[in-house]
Amino acid sequence: MQVDFYQLAGTPPEQVIASIAEKVLAADGRLIVYSEDEVLLARLDRMLWDQGPASFLPHGLAGGAHDSRQPILLSTSPDAPNLARNMLIADGIWRDSALSYDRSFFLFDQATLEDARLAWKLLAGREGVERRYWANEGGKWVKKG
Repeated sequence: MQVDFYQLAGTPPEQVIASIAEKVLAADGRLIVYSEDEVLLARLDRMLWDQGPASFLPHGLAGGAHDSRQPILLSTSPDAPNLARNMLIADGIWRDSALSYDRSFFLFDQATLEDARLAWKLLAGREGVERRYWANEGGKWVKKG
């Protein structure tokens, strides 16, 4: 399993989430976007709807009648009723439930940097886990580790 750490460093999380979601969907995957921050999920929901017809990302907020049909599900639970094999942790708080997915994306900012460093260290040497660290340099994501 692969864990990709994304240091936001001023990049809006919604922008990064939309980019990752596009790539997951392009590979015929499904994604669960997990956060305990309901305000962040509501903001992300609006942003994904307001992208316009050329860049619409099909998604839903968890708790609806059609959760299992959503390619992208925004949720306050780490469970994936949409059978996603990709999880994105959007609130900067690492959870080991991400390790039950094939690939996880962990977004963090300056406020959650120490927690991200601890998660990076705890995953080091863990069997079957490949870590990658990405930083935004001049508007482009660059793999740093």
